[in-house]
Amino acid sequence: MDREDKRRYFYIGSVYLEVVTPLFQQKLEEHYKSLNFRSLKDFLDKEAVIHILFHLRHRNAWCCADKANCTNQGALPLNHHQWKQLFAENPGPGIHNCFCKYTAKSINLVDLDVSLCGLILYNCCNLGQLDQDAVHILRRNKNDYLSHNTTCGITRDEYGPLIDELKTSILQLDQAKEDELIRILKRPLDDSLCNKYVTYLLDNHEMLERIYSRIDHSETHILNTMNRNKTQLSAQIEELKQTVVFQNGREKLDKQGIEEQPIDTFKMGQSIFALHHLIDLTSEIGDDFSRVVPAAVMMDDGRMVICLPDLHKLLICNTDGSNVDRIHTHEGPWAVTAVNDSTVAVLMLVMRIELYDINTKHNIKSISVPGMWLGTGITTINNKLVVYAERTLQIIDHQTDKVVQTIDTECGPYRLHGSGDRIFYYNNANDFNNKLYWYSYTDEQHDTVKLPSQPMCMTTLQDGSLYVVCKDGSVRHVSRDCQQYETVTTEGLERLKYYWMLYNKKQGKLVTKGDQKTIFKVFYKI
Repeated sequence: MDREDKRRYFYIGSVYLEVVTPLFQQKLEEHYKSLNFRSLKDFLDKEAVIHILFHLRHRNAWCCADKANCTNQGALPLNHHQWKQLFAENPGPGIHNCFCKYTAKSINLVDLDVSLCGLILYNCCNLGQLDQDAVHILRRNKNDYLSHNTTCGITRDEYGPLIDELKTSILQLDQAKEDELIRILKRPLDDSLCNKYVTYLLDNHEMLERIYSRIDHSETHILNTMNRNKTQLSAQIEELKQTVVFQNGREKLDKQGIEEQPIDTFKMGQSIFALHHLIDLTSEIGDDFSRVVPAAVMMDDGRMVICLPDLHKLLICNTDGSNVDRIHTHEGPWAVTAVNDSTVAVLMLVMRIELYDINTKHNIKSISVPGMWLGTGITTINNKLVVYAERTLQIIDHQTDKVVQTIDTECGPYRLHGSGDRIFYYNNANDFNNKLYWYSYTDEQHDTVKLPSQPMCMTTLQDGSLYVVCKDGSVRHVSRDCQQYETVTTEGLERLKYYWMLYNKKQGKLVTKGDQKTIFKVFYKI
């Protein structure tokens, strides 16, 4: 197989797994919540929904209720494995084969793969015509180019029209996905990640269904067997890491290394910062409108380290734009966090963490984290790195490269931000509930606060309160206990064009993007 064919396959597969899948999940959740259903289970139990899905799985069946809407499909797009994933048969002998025999299972949106989620979205949700066409095109192309593609290659002639159609359909559903598409299409080929993606993109259900007919055991044993077989298809999927004790057996957070908060606290709604000056970094970043500047960090000495994935470099400069320096990287840097005064941990586009000394510009080490999600970013807590991988928050000791703790979350977290004993994040797959999420080590509990608009990034101020940039461009000042918030009215912070903000407690400086991606506003604490 030609390596360029594999690269093109990698791009298309990445788009489906990293953009289309969460987008379908988001659209499905928006739909059922707009109908006042509290959960996916409640939506699937709706008579009209279960009736539609029943006939997408069962042929020559006529139901005892809603007979006028019974259909007889020539093909059955919902396979046996997917049906069993969604519904359970009610106890007791069934009188006849009808949807009334079944009840929806308690299933999470994140457990629906792109094919199943797209099927429900297309057949059971009242979409506008343009959105319905977009979902149809994305489902069709997944089946035509990925579901049965065992060669893991896409030719040049196929790729051009295919990627154009994918872009158009995705942006029809969500214009905000443009930056994610640009980021994916500029990444280098990662063979190990590509091999792993093949596992999820191939339609393995035909093989899995044979297990049902050959194994005469309990349903639990069948499902376990199916999961084992699916796991074995990819040599890239590591064995599940054992959850280990983190700092005295998951008891109270060891406060060593975490700065104590100052006694002074900010009053909610007070003016804390004033715009001091602007920095123009166009000469370093370039004026290409499609170029992304996804993340940065401000060090304690005031230097900013800015990720430039398109240029494969970290840009280093003071907050006045002086002393510009660069670290050239082999792959694109996507997110960054400070480890100590001179070391940063960088999340690369190839799903790997690189540690750099920003003084010597040396690459200190590389840490591989299988199944890591780029959009979640990277942060630190108690001198440990935090990323999201294999559907859990993973706490990594950067000195030993070992995962020392895993934490389950109820959603896929984005823009991780460590502060004190808490890890903050938001749910990118659902912008309907506008919740800011966090996990507390001290209490070992998850909690949320609901804001007027979806949180997009956050930073912690000197007193432990937060500035949260929301999707509507507003900045909300959230109290340290997260029980109250106020809208920030400081000139220059009333409405931000980009979801991007830095703050450093020692410097007392706050930085945001201006109206252009290469212009930065620097605010000083009053």
